[in-house]
Amino acid sequence: MSDSHLCTIAQHGVAWLTLNRPDKRNALTRTLLAEMLIDVRKLAANPDVRVIVLNGSGSVFCAGMDLAEMQEVAESPDAETFWQQDAQLFCDLLTAIFTTPKPVIAVLQGPALAGGVGLVLACDLVLAAETAYFSLPEPRRGIVPSIVTPLLTYRMAAGGASSMLISGERIMAARAREWGLCHDVVPADELGTRTDELIAALLTGSPQALAETKRQLIHSAGNDVVGRLEAAVEASAAARKTTDAREGLAAFLEKRPPSWQPET
Repeated sequence: MSDSHLCTIAQHGVAWLTLNRPDKRNALTRTLLAEMLIDVRKLAANPDVRVIVLNGSGSVFCAGMDLAEMQEVAESPDAETFWQQDAQLFCDLLTAIFTTPKPVIAVLQGPALAGGVGLVLACDLVLAAETAYFSLPEPRRGIVPSIVTPLLTYRMAAGGASSMLISGERIMAARAREWGLCHDVVPADELGTRTDELIAALLTGSPQALAETKRQLIHSAGNDVVGRLEAAVEASAAARKTTDAREGLAAFLEKRPPSWQPET
């Protein structure tokens, strides 16, 4: 276990990736994203790893991108370069999780917001406590969840995706299961037991058969998720250049309502 904000433990064929910034609601910094990308790629190439579990410490699974860091970038003279790099990094991480030949389980002890929803959507199976919820509040911050959108529309029908993307409302785990975002929802005190049961079931499967099954699932969807993720990088970076994006981030950090300006 490292001293970073990501704890990675692999034993008995199972690798646990734990987001470990509970005091910051496991918000994603560029350093944390880079560490996750390195570890996911290593685990994907490790023949001793059969299953990957992604979870979070504290009461929140992941609150999305670290908005304080985003504000610092917005004030930097190299902001556009950083925005492009950050969008590409997030895309690379989601692609790595989505395409790894190992089954990946997301275990939500609490809410997943914004980019945290993207992490969940990239996983194959999602277990959630009854109190967990999903939210895509980016428009309320003046930004756009461009890189999350291809995975969202891959996992669920367009109607539900539209509701989440546009309303920004919380979607409780039970409703998310109806929409295909969760595969099992249990009381919080049963989450560990259910996770162990699912891991045990996956370990009975053939690694080669599971890897091929994942490839077939992605291919059969026919909507080129990986290509759409890559195409979303430019849109994500461009959305952060707007005056609304700057106002939305500032308002959130200053704990005040944003003052949106009409387009000119």
